Amino acid sequence: MSRFRLYPTVVQAALLESPCGHARYVWNLAVEQQSWWSPRRGPAPDYNEQARQLAEDRKENPWLAEGSQTVQRRAPRDFAIAMAGFLRGTHRKPGFRKRGKREGFRIVGRRGHQWDARQVGRRWAQVKVPNVGWVRFRPCRTVPNARSYRMTRDRTGRWQVAFAVVPEPIGAPGAGGVVGVDRGVALSAALSTALSTGELLSCPGWRPGERVRLRRLHRRLAKARRGSKRRARLRGRIARVKAREVDRRKDWVKKTSTDLARRFDLIRVEDLRIRSMTRSARGTVAEPGRGVRRKTGLNRGILAAGWGLLVVRLERKAPGRVEKVPAAYTSRRCSACGNVAAQSRESQARFRCVACGHTANADINAARNIAAGRAVTARGGTGTPEPANREPHHSTPPPVDE
Repeated sequence: MSRFRLYPTVVQAALLESPCGHARYVWNLAVEQQSWWSPRRGPAPDYNEQARQLAEDRKENPWLAEGSQTVQRRAPRDFAIAMAGFLRGTHRKPGFRKRGKREGFRIVGRRGHQWDARQVGRRWAQVKVPNVGWVRFRPCRTVPNARSYRMTRDRTGRWQVAFAVVPEPIGAPGAGGVVGVDRGVALSAALSTALSTGELLSCPGWRPGERVRLRRLHRRLAKARRGSKRRARLRGRIARVKAREVDRRKDWVKKTSTDLARRFDLIRVEDLRIRSMTRSARGTVAEPGRGVRRKTGLNRGILAAGWGLLVVRLERKAPGRVEKVPAAYTSRRCSACGNVAAQSRESQARFRCVACGHTANADINAARNIAAGRAVTARGGTGTPEPANREPHHSTPPPVDE
């Protein structure tokens, strides 16, 4: 996806909300029909039947007929694609859409017909939206030649256009370099190779002034009456503050993944189950959890470090060059002698081997074990895992001899 920021006028911003509502209405109807499906009632309506029903609804409802048929007919098609992904087990089950969340609609041109876009001046370009007109955007890079694009609005009210084009992968440098990436909370990533002393990377998070402002806005929000305009304005201001932190994290992930894909031929990361690691510890009413507040802070720290997004970007930019190494005991194993002991990890940042006395940064030591590609067992045994996103072959670089 190639995403660009839209700058609609006040009138265009109001007109863009109409197709969002139409697409949301048709999508929710498709979800409702799927949820009511049962063997006794028969199969759920397919796309052709939903398109026929949509044509009848447009005749009966003037407010629906005023909208773009191209936008409305694309919603059940997207729902069919989402259900197919859910049945394959690759995506979540599609659910209902709520106003103000996941707002957007997709436009697909006719076969053989490209999207309507044009360059206006040196810094601006325009894209044509049905029933809205030409909406300008800032082409910060080359606009791809795509047949479909999606208009979205985030919770801060910013409009964006995303062209459906898969970016070209970054070629390997060919030097045979292997790097291990250890992800953490205090430090987002630690890099280490066989010959380097290591690099420590930190994802930019909240600024001190933003934290203070966010707490003040939350206190004011708690006093605002539900459904009031004041409460809506406060929620928008809170969303804008949070959006800045998200934008900085995404920018850091994109730049870091691009740098790693250009510098190294093979990138090894820990095989972490982030969804299980960030699961809530509050438990149930009958069996409440322990340390819920501390676990909540840890979950926020993991999600703010961008662990999952970094690996996703690496696999897209360097396909076939990313390996996932089992994470067990990588932080307890000495990268010099191979001894595994919990006492060697003296603190979050310091590692001192109890067997050979080797000292190093704890994250750098773990990154060296990951770069070696060894699956460490409780007894200290090692083995080389197979790549996670490609077929096993014999051209994989051998483990680094430490």
